[in-house]
Amino acid sequence: MSVAILIDVTKCVGCEECVLACKEENDLGPDRLRPGQQAVDGLSATRYSTILRYPDDHFVRQQCRHCLEPACVSACLVGAMRKTPEGPVVYDSDLCMGCRYCLVACPYGIPRYEWDEAAPLVRKCTLCSHRIEEGRVPACVEACPEDALLFGDRAALLSEARRRIAENPGSYLDHVYGEKEVGGTSVLYLSDISLGFLGWAENLGEGGLPHLTHAALKKVPGIVLGMGSLMGGIYWVINRRMKLAARSAEGGQGHE
Repeated sequence: MSVAILIDVTKCVGCEECVLACKEENDLGPDRLRPGQQAVDGLSATRYSTILRYPDDHFVRQQCRHCLEPACVSACLVGAMRKTPEGPVVYDSDLCMGCRYCLVACPYGIPRYEWDEAAPLVRKCTLCSHRIEEGRVPACVEACPEDALLFGDRAALLSEARRRIAENPGSYLDHVYGEKEVGGTSVLYLSDISLGFLGWAENLGEGGLPHLTHAALKKVPGIVLGMGSLMGGIYWVINRRMKLAARSAEGGQGHE
């Protein structure tokens, strides 16, 4: 069974109980403010999810979408990013080499990097995969007092989303965000406003992105080998010239 979260934007009141529950569950600590900043309202290494505030009392939760065909996983050279059979995309810091290709590959710009740490790691929502393995729901879902978040089987949540749209004409856009975009996601949205600002651009299409990242990354070994050969060749030429110059200098001294 592939699990997912359905987020109903029309039910969110912006209380941020889900954000606080996420921070507590993952031991993220307080937000780190930049000079002059009063509050953090975006994703960060200490905030895996956040609530974006828009006019007319619209509050939109932002978090990792846990793509069905995650570009971050295909971009990772060492397998530090991994898609689990249940749905969550998880991260293994022990394998990470800090290349940050996952940050570039994500079509939604989700992963964050610990720029202020001596040994920085990539940080993002894991859909509380540890709780799911224990048969529990994600902490954010459990904490929501307005039932704006639903957790369950992805197919069942899609059916629920379509039911709400059909039974409440005019209350929702006739679209389930995350159903098909870039191959589909495990975090789905119902909304009465366009969510293009979350990264759902029309030009993303419905096809998965891993084939694009693979096309670029498969060239990396060749580039590395090519650069290695080039640098080795340059070193050999320079070293040979230095030896010839030394021999020439020694020969000159012998004739004196």
